[in-house]
Amino acid sequence: MWPSTGAKSALGPSPGAPQHRGVIRALVGFAASLSLLAPAPSAPPPPARAASSPLTAYGWPLLPGPDRIVRDFDPPAQPWLAGNRGLDLAGRGGEAVHAANSGIVTFAGPVGGVGAVAVTFGALRTTYEPLTPTVRRGQQVRVGQLIGRLDTSVLHWGLLRGTDYLDPLALLGLERVRLLPLA
Repeated sequence: MWPSTGAKSALGPSPGAPQHRGVIRALVGFAASLSLLAPAPSAPPPPARAASSPLTAYGWPLLPGPDRIVRDFDPPAQPWLAGNRGLDLAGRGGEAVHAANSGIVTFAGPVGGVGAVAVTFGALRTTYEPLTPTVRRGQQVRVGQLIGRLDTSVLHWGLLRGTDYLDPLALLGLERVRLLPLA
């Protein structure tokens, strides 16, 4: 049982103390983000064959997987600050880039002179750059389908829900847990 507000414990002040409210909010937000890929509680359970369906599977955009993760997901504290809004995966120029999910291509073309592709599925969207797209806007793609060729030796792979950037490893069930300082 939690100590009453203001009481001291071996762990320091109680969880309701003002200095902990930000940490608690961050932990609640983190827990909510982990559930964003899960079906809503009121949704009926999927049929038994859905687990192997290509529409519910996710995969790496570089197959059989990237050589290594060059730079981890590191979202900024504020939208205008620097950070890494996805994963940077080691690859090779000209290497095939595959859809990590099934969905609709909602963008295929240059962004600031750099080739990019976005695939939308439900409320989520994956992004891939820099690449030369081999798909067009409005095209249906399946997980693992070729969507472009890598222009450099590093692929930037992003995942968004609306305007919020998420860790793409969540699609693969490999998201990392990050502990926040109490102060």
